[in-house]
Parts: sequence; C-alpha cells; structure tokens
Amino acid sequence: MPKSDRNPLVHGSNLEQKENHRTKYRDVESKKYLSEIRTEYDKWRSANFQLVGPRSTPTDQDDAIIATRVELLSRYKDFLDQQHYAEKFDSRSNLHSSVLEEFLYYLFKDLVRDFGENALIGKSHTFKDIFFVPPKYSEMLKRPYARIEKKDHDFVIGATIQVSFEAATPPEKDENPGEMLALLKEEPENYSEVTVTGNTETHIFDIPVVAIECKTYLDKTMLEGSSRAAEDLKARNPNSLYVVLKSHLHSSDRT
Repeated sequence: MPKSDRNPLVHGSNLEQKENHRTKYRDVESKKYLSEIRTEYDKWRSANFQLVGPRSTPTDQDDAIIATRVELLSRYKDFLDQQHYAEKFDSRSNLHSSVLEEFLYYLFKDLVRDFGENALIGKSHTFKDIFFVPPKYSEMLKRPYARIEKKDHDFVIGATIQVSFEAATPPEKDENPGEMLALLKEEPENYSEVTVTGNTETHIFDIPVVAIECKTYLDKTMLEGSSRAAEDLKARNPNSLYVVLKSHLHSSDRT
C-alpha cells in the first residue's frame, strides 16, 4: 500500500464511514449520536496532536506526556462506552475497538517520525510467508512466480519493502557468482500484488518490527492464535516484537 494511502487514524476513519454511509445510520437517533461522538472525537484528536512526545531521545517530560495521553484516552473511552452508544454501535461496527488502535498511533507517532519519512506506522497487512508457485518448470526458468502471503495486524511499526525476483544463471555457470550466503531455515489467504516487467517480478510489502494486536475480548482460543502468530513473526523476523493489548469491555459486551 502506498504510504499516501495509509490512514493511521482508524477510529476517525470508522466514524467518518458511518457519518457518510448511504443506507445505514440514516435515522434521527443515529445522526444525533454520531454528531455527539464527532464533537468529542475531534477534541480527543486535537489534544493528542497538540502534545509532542515521547520521541526517540528520552526526556524528563516523557512520563507526564504519556500520562496525559492515557488520561485523554480514558476520558474519551468513558464517553464512548456509555450504554446508549454501546447499544447503537455494537462490536461488529468496530467503532469502540478502533479507539485503542488510534491511541497507539498517538502514543508512538513522534518517536517513529524521528526515524524518517519512510518509517511505517499504523494498521497494516504485513509479510507472513513466501511461496513459489510457477505453473510449470519451463516458466520457473523465466521467473520464480513468488507469492507473498500477508497477515492483518491492528498496529505496526516497521518498514515497507520493495523486492524484485528474476530467474538467474546457476552459480556454477556464472563467471562472477559473487558471495554465496547461507540461508536460515526457519495457511495462505492474502498475497501481495505483483508487477511483472519482462522476466522480473516486483513485490511491495510491509515488514513489522513491532506488531500489536488490540483485543476487547481474549479467550483461550484467541490467545493460542496470537501465540502462533507471534511464533510465525519471530521465525521470519527474529528481532521483532509481538504484543497483545487488551482493553476493558464496554457495557453492552459484559455478561
């Protein structure tokens, strides 16, 4: 995904989609509630953008800035979790669950920005695995037909990678094979798009350094799934960090 198409303000985007939906949320009550939420959301977003930090270089103000961001989150979340909003916009709408994802962007935006404009931050479909699926051997001699499997993550800090593959002359037949490096050996659904020019195929995908999954509910099955996802990530990027972050339930989801 091009950097310009990425919107880290996932909660604001969710709210905007509801405001502009052509068929749903057109009744008077929905419009009233959305207007009230919009007012409080704009205050929350503005307050977070007025704050600067933490950044890559620690300062004495970092703890106070984090505390303020958490207080802003708690205040907005308490407002949004009122019974009438929770009943009108249930968990399937993702309105409540997306708050935590956007908070993570506010928390890390200034730190990540210090690493340069190419730094990746926000919701992302990231690299999970690579497969080679040529239709027949003769085609593999032209190009490898790589498929990059991707996985959704609620929040990622990482990098966008562009890589090209093409068929090459075997090393024993190449007069200048270069340095040979040993390779480390360590359920497909989504794959990256590929651009093919001649016999060269080019893939663009995101690699997470930090991946955070936001949960409002976490049972044993979900925890086991997160554990497997963490193992997959660490196998392919050993220096990465995988975090499961759980927020409290809003009132309509309590039993």
